[in-house]
Amino acid sequence: MNRGSKVLLALAAGTLAVSSLIACSGSSDEVNLYSSRNEGLIKPLLDEFTAETGIRVNLLTGSGSGLLSRIQSEGSNTPADLFLTVDAGSLHRAKQANLFQPIHTQILEGAVPDHLRDSERHWYGLSMRARPVFYAKERVNPEEITDYLSLADEQWRGRICVRSSDNIYNQSMVAAMIAHHGEAVTEEWARGLVANFARNPVGGDRDQIHAVASGQCDIAIANTYYFGGMSLSEDATNQNTVSKVAIAWPAQDSYGTHVNVSGIGLIKSARNPENAIKLMNFLARESSQNWYAEANSEYPVNPNAQWSEVLQSWGNFKADEISMSELGENNAAAVRLMDRAGWR
Repeated sequence: MNRGSKVLLALAAGTLAVSSLIACSGSSDEVNLYSSRNEGLIKPLLDEFTAETGIRVNLLTGSGSGLLSRIQSEGSNTPADLFLTVDAGSLHRAKQANLFQPIHTQILEGAVPDHLRDSERHWYGLSMRARPVFYAKERVNPEEITDYLSLADEQWRGRICVRSSDNIYNQSMVAAMIAHHGEAVTEEWARGLVANFARNPVGGDRDQIHAVASGQCDIAIANTYYFGGMSLSEDATNQNTVSKVAIAWPAQDSYGTHVNVSGIGLIKSARNPENAIKLMNFLARESSQNWYAEANSEYPVNPNAQWSEVLQSWGNFKADEISMSELGENNAAAVRLMDRAGWR
């Protein structure tokens, strides 16, 4: 047997092991969570939930689209009780695929504002991240960044970095702009934005922020929690970037800076629905929301939770209160629009 065959067999065995662990679940002391969140960003909370309730959480991680496809292929036999993912557009897709069932609890209703949950309660936001503009302190006057539309102005020609159009965070941002401005205005803006790119889109959000610090571009669009992680890092490169870059909050005189959520929904065929609802309530409560802010530099959805020191250091801002459902509803139009505008 060649080395490649051995590797494939090993991977297959690992997949079967994970599948077997979850597939056998359905007992009174377990709950099965499919999550697109990195394990390190959710596991400590799950361990705390287990210690408090005695309910073991069987965690399966992967990409949001991959897990969504898996749940669909598994059908009513899926072992998944809950699906947690990191974008409102992905949550909308799961709802459209008829994978969720509506849930109403006093804790969830009290902890998650209306615009950060599905209008029919098929899913609830758990944490919030803003998508503002990051700028080079030495080369940019933040007062020039008035709103997202201003990023299409000629003064930014060859000065903007942003990741590709296949990124769901960018798609949701454009979906929000469609809701606010309509498709025609948003497409004109997207064409102007593309004309102002300093380089072809490459890399993730951290790469865009690093590119600002290194002088490849002067401003970048990225999610705040990436910058939060860099701010807390002891890595010299991260610290150098943080020292050279600051945040400008667009649209403060209108609808507010674009935000998105990570969120969770109860699978329609859940085998452990009571345990699943307990976990949903646990993740939305104040102490869990405080942990999200401290550990992940994400904004709590629960208005009673506290912002971490890092979040507080960036200052208060007006956040867009568009319904998160609209981000999913406008996703297809946003993708087509970005393609027409030449955003690759």
